[in-house]
Amino acid sequence: MKRLGWMALGAAVLLAAPATIGQSGDKPAVSERAKRLHTRALVVDTHSDTPQRMIYDNFDMGHRDADGHVDIPRLREGGLDAPFFSIWVSSTVTGPAAVKIALRQIDAVREQARKHPNDLMLATTVADIRKAHAQGKIAALMGMEGGHMIDDDLGLLRLYAALGVRYLTLTHFLNNNWADSSTDKPKHNGLTAFGKDVVRELNRLGVMVDISHVADKTFYDALEITKAPVIASHSSCRAICAHRRNMNDDMMRALAKNGGVMMINYEVSFLSEEYRKAVDQQDMTIIERQFEKECGKNMACQILMGNREARARMMDGRLPKVSWEKIIEHIDHAAKVAGVDHVGLGSDFDGATMPLGMDDASMMPRITQALLDKGYSEADIEKILGGNLLRVMERVEQASRMMQSESRGGGK
Repeated sequence: MKRLGWMALGAAVLLAAPATIGQSGDKPAVSERAKRLHTRALVVDTHSDTPQRMIYDNFDMGHRDADGHVDIPRLREGGLDAPFFSIWVSSTVTGPAAVKIALRQIDAVREQARKHPNDLMLATTVADIRKAHAQGKIAALMGMEGGHMIDDDLGLLRLYAALGVRYLTLTHFLNNNWADSSTDKPKHNGLTAFGKDVVRELNRLGVMVDISHVADKTFYDALEITKAPVIASHSSCRAICAHRRNMNDDMMRALAKNGGVMMINYEVSFLSEEYRKAVDQQDMTIIERQFEKECGKNMACQILMGNREARARMMDGRLPKVSWEKIIEHIDHAAKVAGVDHVGLGSDFDGATMPLGMDDASMMPRITQALLDKGYSEADIEKILGGNLLRVMERVEQASRMMQSESRGGGK
């Protein structure tokens, strides 16, 4: 989610884990069946903002850290096999400055894979993800959150793709020069002509089109143009929580018709309508200024402080408490509306305030247990945990190969 006001801011390890996964308060059991299923599945998470910590705090993923949500030990404990690390620059930063910060983050992710070759493998294809899994490694992927980072230049988009970026979120919180955002005033009536060219080039490059954050009209424009399934890398259900960042049921059905997948976001203001309304009533200006005063331009610091503040307010009753079970409610709704083949996980780890009980990546097996408890089949749970995203990614790769073959005359 990042910062909007103060809050916008494997197998052996898992099987050896105790029967309960710790959290504050209650400790619901994760059964042996759930552990086996979680270990067997290829678990994918399409949104982790850890690169902010890498570039601003010199964070190294190799050790368990007291802050944040993601590091190698906790990824191992949570059985999270393939996280997409988000390359994010605030949409208030544009032009060459945004490009420079984006490239620093890409380099930081690649460096983590280089420094930890026994644990991490840089992945850009489904084949890479499966290879990493077979070798007992975590597949490290990258997505780019915000089309403003291409600086209106398809050449830069091609460069990012060559460096390993495998999805582009068309907008972030503000409109860019070619697409409208869900959280800004409409300017372009969706996608401009150049914005449609961006979608076409993403298809040709084999980079997934990500419609999280975009205005509803931008979403439908992207579906009309794309020749491959699209994703929502970190969005939840508007029927449950009416945040504009979430998807309504009609959008979810359209996404399913496109063959795409919606990855549920764990940010509390996207999960709970009660929480969202309570936050809307808060005066966040003073808090935001305090974060800026204490952190300067260190965005990782501002995000971390925002998350701490939000959780403190939940715990002392100033904001409604939001439990991790809300994630399951959104998954279940999306599965009923869009179909179980079109739902996945996009946590927003290290960039959002987590609900109580989903304190970090180590707690992912709870989702598997909860879905079993709701009566989902093991095959369907494997789809939700990662299979659906892998299917979409494969289809995007196939569409890319076909388009490139046709451009060379091979499709004649």
